[in-house]
Amino acid sequence: MKVKQNNLWEKTCKESCSFESLNGKSYQDIAIIGGGYTGCSAALHAAKLGASVGLVDSKIGAGGSSRNVGLVNAGLWLHPDKIEEHLGVRSGAKLNSILAKTPDLVFNLIDEYNINCESIRQGTLHCAQSKYQLQDLQKRHQQLSVRGASLELLSQSETRAATGVDAFCGALLNPNAGTINPLGYCIGLARAAQSHGAKIYQSSMATRITFRNNHWHVQTSHGSIVAKNLIIATNAYQQQIDGMGSSPSFTPMHFFQVATKPLAEKIAKTILPGRQGCWDNATVMTSFRLDNANRLIIGSIGSLDHQASSMHVNWAKQKIRKLFPLIETSIEHLWHGRIAMTNDHLPKIIKLGDNAYSVFGYSGRGIGPATLFGKSIVNSLLDDNEKHLPLSPVPHHQESFCNFKSKTIELGATLAHLV
Repeated sequence: MKVKQNNLWEKTCKESCSFESLNGKSYQDIAIIGGGYTGCSAALHAAKLGASVGLVDSKIGAGGSSRNVGLVNAGLWLHPDKIEEHLGVRSGAKLNSILAKTPDLVFNLIDEYNINCESIRQGTLHCAQSKYQLQDLQKRHQQLSVRGASLELLSQSETRAATGVDAFCGALLNPNAGTINPLGYCIGLARAAQSHGAKIYQSSMATRITFRNNHWHVQTSHGSIVAKNLIIATNAYQQQIDGMGSSPSFTPMHFFQVATKPLAEKIAKTILPGRQGCWDNATVMTSFRLDNANRLIIGSIGSLDHQASSMHVNWAKQKIRKLFPLIETSIEHLWHGRIAMTNDHLPKIIKLGDNAYSVFGYSGRGIGPATLFGKSIVNSLLDDNEKHLPLSPVPHHQESFCNFKSKTIELGATLAHLV
């Protein structure tokens, strides 16, 4: 059966900001569609450079930006060597180098604008449950280390001490990473953008796009933005917009999470005592972390919006009992989000026309990369130079059997959670 969702990040978000709806015609230097990390970062960095900005969305932060785990990690899911295989050594090395610094970008923005998002920069732990999975972490450690990353490969006993869990045989610690309330960070970016004069419009979903007289026209139900430059940053929550042409092509994958009631302090101290965020490298991965109120948050691949959703929730309760037998599995919150997975697990920048880009496909690694891509696209548009882009743009990107692959992933996760 379907389950009723209540998102923890919405309840505990301490950032607040008022957003008006778009009424009438607004003339701006840059029009942005999408109020997640990419769009809000783009709005902030454009306004900071003195450009006028108009951003539209139905609700700021309502997509993946309010539904993810809140891990601020460096890089992508792919190993660095694989990125260079896909893109070529020069382009791949450029992307690897830029993405390694994304936690600095995120936490510097949090500090600069005093974003209230439960920011903790104590690192993240990538854990292995088997020798095979440990070999994968060793390979990642070696590839990142030769590129200058300061990572630590933990032994089984060190991993047990760091996590409070006996199930792992090792872990990769990135001390430069950390955790946040993901919605708080997104709203904080929007607030920061407004402080520099950006216009952030809510309850204003884009319905039509046209290009005429060398300007982009973004239509909403009650108004429009006219701008020389356009950024579409809707990622996994893209809806068809008249005049846009083909929608972004990716495989939708869902990730759900459940959160317990706040744990007693003596129990919370035994779980991730260093307050790192944690995930494993199983095929159907598991994540877990604590929030500032000592709630245990555990997640995995799966949707809570179909008839078998209760299987995911039951699995989560069993997983908590298995990993942390001292915890009562009383669930207060449960929710899911949608991830835009591309075939090669690399983001895509699509050149839509003159001075216009669409970006999507962060493939589960969105907080840092999306913040960076938003900033980089703005720099490219305002400087009229694509050298600022972390990836070379392409005129289109098409993938096949996306819905079939999405259903296959969901079926596989559901079956895995039955075991």
